[in-house]
Amino acid sequence: MLLVMKFGGTSVADIGRIKNSALHVKRETEAGNRVAVVVSAMAGHTNQLVAWTREAHPLHDAREYDAVVASGEQITAGLMAIVLQSMGVSARSWQGWQIPLVTDDAHGVARIDRIETDELHRRLDQGEVAVVAGFQGVSPLNRVTTLGRGGSDTSAVALAAALKADRCDIYTDVDGVYTTDPRIVRTAKRLSRVSYEEMLEMASLGAKVLQTRSVELAMTQGVRVQVRSSFDPPETCEPARAGVAEKSGTLVCDETDMLEHHVVSGIAYAKDEAKVTVLKIEDKPGVAASIFMPLSEANINVDMIVQNISEDGRTTDLTFTVAASELPRALQVLRDRQDSIRYSDLRGDTDVAKVSVIGVGMRSHAGVAAKMFQALAERKINIQAISTSEIKISVLLGAAHTEEAVRTLHSLFSLDRT
Repeated sequence: MLLVMKFGGTSVADIGRIKNSALHVKRETEAGNRVAVVVSAMAGHTNQLVAWTREAHPLHDAREYDAVVASGEQITAGLMAIVLQSMGVSARSWQGWQIPLVTDDAHGVARIDRIETDELHRRLDQGEVAVVAGFQGVSPLNRVTTLGRGGSDTSAVALAAALKADRCDIYTDVDGVYTTDPRIVRTAKRLSRVSYEEMLEMASLGAKVLQTRSVELAMTQGVRVQVRSSFDPPETCEPARAGVAEKSGTLVCDETDMLEHHVVSGIAYAKDEAKVTVLKIEDKPGVAASIFMPLSEANINVDMIVQNISEDGRTTDLTFTVAASELPRALQVLRDRQDSIRYSDLRGDTDVAKVSVIGVGMRSHAGVAAKMFQALAERKINIQAISTSEIKISVLLGAAHTEEAVRTLHSLFSLDRT
């Protein structure tokens, strides 16, 4: 098998963790698998590098920002290669520009254009482990670029697609994808498999196991992704074998590879939401555009939207959600346009949370929303806004009710482990 193994920041946080992760790599090479490794920076290292660039100058050159923050992964890649060599495993480190992994020139948020794999394939066929610095690439102008926070997951999936790897194993500090946060629901169970669409919804709705962009890429490229724990003892883990399912972790795959479809597969929540309410706007064509176009031009993403028409039909109230970090900007954009929008009042609230039920089985099962709303009503949990898709229903509620809502819905849809 050809494997791409990605190790996140907590898995390479210090030399001891790097040595432990290297043992996972050695296990796979001894089983005869060809292996490319993608590494993140050591936990907390990127934050320090970002802080230094901001301290040097708040309005720094984005090209130099990338030159600085990309160094974290370069260090980890070199250390991982050294550790593997000390264990008798042939290995060398690769930076993005050496492969090359070519991106556009949007520094700080670059997107991958192509990955040249001829030399990597030649080295892998010779039994050498390629240790690749994640999160980085090279622009058409030959400058170092970075892919944005969480970009190492994207690097790993993109590399797996380019190499036509059998699988991409993402090693992190959890042993898979759970039906919900085990810290809130002790009976949450690990999912053996989850579809790309479900994982994409979970990632975008608060689950932190995988980065959203990497899941999108895996889905479009058909890359099978296995979420595993680097903290599992390497000697107790079975090496990957073609056609054999893993006993640990969670496989993110196409819906057609799912063994069975549950109506609801998981409950996600996000506390980094904010609610904006625009009161008493004249109810006429174009009023919604007058609010949401300026927000779009300011690159502020809007999620849930609720509109309430007054009894006389003359005015309307609009409520919508944005990321909590974007609330000050969103309010300022709307204040700057009060004369053209002509609202009577504008309110912002961060004391809210979004709770979502997710499952591909919802496509063919009616009544999921009714059961969800009834269960929350019985708990006297008020719903402030609703948004839906084919495979998820999200509700906005007071932040104080987050954990109660998650537990209630987890039990309602029989997700507790037996």
